[in-house]
Amino acid sequence: MTSDSQQVRIARRMKGIQYAVRDVVSLARERAAAGGDLIFLNIGDPCQFDFKTPGHVIEAIIRALRDDKTSYTASEGLAEAREAVRRDASERQGILGVRDVFTGNGASELIEALLTALLDPGEAVLVPRPGYPLYTAVLGKLEARGVYYDLDERDGWHPDADRIEDLVDCTDDVRAIVLINPNNPTGSVTDRATLEQILDIAARRNLLVISDEIYDQLLIDDVEMVATASLRDDVVIATFGGLSKVWLGPGLRMGWCILSGPEHKTRTVCDALAQLLRARLSASHPVQFGVKPALEGPMDHVAEVNTRLRERRDVMVEQLEAIPGWSLAPPQGAFYAFPKVELGIPDTQVVRELIMDHGVVLVHGSGFGAQDPNHVRLVFLPPPDLLREAFSRIGTYSARYA
Repeated sequence: MTSDSQQVRIARRMKGIQYAVRDVVSLARERAAAGGDLIFLNIGDPCQFDFKTPGHVIEAIIRALRDDKTSYTASEGLAEAREAVRRDASERQGILGVRDVFTGNGASELIEALLTALLDPGEAVLVPRPGYPLYTAVLGKLEARGVYYDLDERDGWHPDADRIEDLVDCTDDVRAIVLINPNNPTGSVTDRATLEQILDIAARRNLLVISDEIYDQLLIDDVEMVATASLRDDVVIATFGGLSKVWLGPGLRMGWCILSGPEHKTRTVCDALAQLLRARLSASHPVQFGVKPALEGPMDHVAEVNTRLRERRDVMVEQLEAIPGWSLAPPQGAFYAFPKVELGIPDTQVVRELIMDHGVVLVHGSGFGAQDPNHVRLVFLPPPDLLREAFSRIGTYSARYA
């Protein structure tokens, strides 16, 4: 037996780093090891179900591999991929004042690199709550602070610009505001007027805006999706996208960052981000050959995907409304929902019991920083029949506490 003094000491920052979406998988493995079946509603991976990466994107990557495009490439990204992102940013998204484009191993790598380039220990970033846990994990690693602005469930999980302004005005060392639009985990889509208000705040306080728009074409309802950086060119804005969601290729690990704003303000950010990316050599060379075909090739799959997501969202809403103790602000985009669960027990207990006793894998809402922890996140990617089976099991479980 070894004593604690002989163990390798781990950095204190590790106590603040969690990733709820993956953390629940260990429970699922316990059930699987005992012979139980599982319905996974925990992770936003369309390829786990009946969605396929568009063939022309796959063929472009295969062609690059066959043409021996397996060397290192430029640290900032393959020239043709960056140029395709730049054109799409200007022509489709209407982004103003594009200054530079970077590709990375998923948007997550670039988000972490940008925050690393921007923040010193103790400095603050405004982050939505509930929100994607990557931001909290990265801020923990950097020993920076997350200052959380709450999304309003009564208003469909939309941000409150007045509350954001109050937080900015009363918080020292704020460097940036994070927007996730469409939102993960709630599926809300932020309206133009709110974005304009938030940009006014950023301009007044000289804050960088991080606009995570990885789901920008996955719109279930007839809502307007506005690229934040299309609204003004006097604020430094980092817009993130990638092949993971709209092009149904999460395992390709290919994302991009579009930096826009006044040239004299963006130059330092561009230079710092390029410096960090040089230290990790380059993103996947062959996969970057899929970017131009994705952005400039056929987009027929998007309408089909949104039609299927709409059908599955409606099945989810219908099923949840019939379960006592569950309520939901219906999502408008992406493929997530964030229902409220009032069974008189903690969200972590709900998730554990549903996994172990019924084989339905959800994620506890507190893992997304929800102010009211009586929530769970679920994905509605599975086919309708599988969704109905999952909600039947959830109904059976909830009856124990009704």
